[in-house]
Amino acid sequence: MSTGTPVVETEEHTALRAAVAALGARYGREYFAAVTREGRHTNELWAEAAKLGYLGVNLPEEYGGGGGGIAELAIVLEELGAAGCPLLMMVVSPAICGTVIARFGTEEQKRQWLPGFADGSRRMAFGITEPDAGSNSHRITTTARRDGTGDDADWLLTGRKVFISGVDIADATLIVGRTEDARTGRLKPCLFIVDRGAPGFGFRPIDMEVSAPEKQFELVLDDVRLPADALVGDEDAGLLQLFAGLNPERIMTAAFALGMGRHALAQAVDYARTRTVWKDPIGAHQAIAHPLAQAHIELELAGLMTQKAAHLYDAGDDMGAGEAANMAKYAAAEAAVRAVDQAVHTLGGNGLTREYGLATMITASRVARIAPVSREMILNFVSHQSLGLPKSY
Repeated sequence: MSTGTPVVETEEHTALRAAVAALGARYGREYFAAVTREGRHTNELWAEAAKLGYLGVNLPEEYGGGGGGIAELAIVLEELGAAGCPLLMMVVSPAICGTVIARFGTEEQKRQWLPGFADGSRRMAFGITEPDAGSNSHRITTTARRDGTGDDADWLLTGRKVFISGVDIADATLIVGRTEDARTGRLKPCLFIVDRGAPGFGFRPIDMEVSAPEKQFELVLDDVRLPADALVGDEDAGLLQLFAGLNPERIMTAAFALGMGRHALAQAVDYARTRTVWKDPIGAHQAIAHPLAQAHIELELAGLMTQKAAHLYDAGDDMGAGEAANMAKYAAAEAAVRAVDQAVHTLGGNGLTREYGLATMITASRVARIAPVSREMILNFVSHQSLGLPKSY
C-alpha cells in the first residue's frame, strides 16, 4: 500500500483556488447551461482560462506553461466545476496529452504542441477505448505497422475507437495503438499523434443522454498514413508512457467529480437555509441536515485523496500515484453521485427543474463512476495490487 506525508495545501494553492473560483463565478452554471443547450462550446471560458495561465499550469515553463504539476491543474478543474462550468477537455488535452508529450515527446513534438496547449490555441483528444476492449487494454486491436523498412518509414494505423471526447474541436488525437514486437511477435502498446484531417481518419458523434458541451465520438482509422515522427516516445516503452497519461486522467476525473459534487451541495445547502415549509427552514431538520453534512464529509475526504495522488504523481512516484489515483477517482465519483442525489432530494420537485440545473447532473455524475475506468475495475486493482488478494481478471 502506498504511504505518504498528509498533503496540506500551500498558500500558493489556496490563492490559485480563489483566483480560479473568481473566474468561474463570472461564467457560472447559466453560461454553461446556455452553451450546452445551444450546441456551442465553452470557447470564451477556455480562452480566458488560457490567457490567465490556468490551462497550461502543469506544463513546463520553457514551452509556455506554468511549471507546476497535476496538483495545480486539478485545482483549476475542480474550482471551475464547483462554479458550475467544468472544462472536460482539461482532462484530455493538458493533463493526458500534455503530460505524455512533455515527458516522452521529441523536442519537435514539444515545441509543436505544448505552447498551444498552454495558450489555448490547440487541443488534442485521447483515443484508447474500443468497442470490444472496454477496460481490458490488452485487447486493443488498433494496430500500427511500418510501410517500409528503417526508422524513417511511415506508419499505417488501422482500427476503431469509441467514446472519444472532443474530437470535433481537437486539432489531433493521441491514439493508443499496438505494434508487433519483432523479437516475440506479441503486440505492444504505442502512442501516435493523428491529425484530425488525416486521410483515412473518420469520426462520427455518438448520441448520448449526457448533457455537456463536449461530444463523444466513434473513430474509424482506415490505413491512416502517419510519418515516422507521429510516434510519441519509445516504441518499446509503451506501457510506461501509457500510464504516465492514465494516472493524471484518473486524478483529473476525481477533480471533475469533486467540482460537480461541491456545486450540487452548495445549491442544496443554500436552498435548505432559505426554504421554509413549516416554522423553520428545512435545513433545521436533521433528516435534511445530516445527509448534506455526510455529503460534505465524503467530498472533503475524496479531496484529500485527490491531493495525495497528485502529490505522489508530481513527486515522480508513478507506482504510488497509480494506487492513489485509482482510489481518488473511486472516492470522488462515489461522493459526487451521493451529493448530487441528496441535492435533488433536498430541493424536491425543484431539483428536477431546468431553473436549478441539478437534473442534468444526475446523469453526468454517473460518468465519473464509469469513465475512464469503472469502479469495479478499481476495486479489482485495489484488491489485487494493494491487498495482495488473488487476481480475478
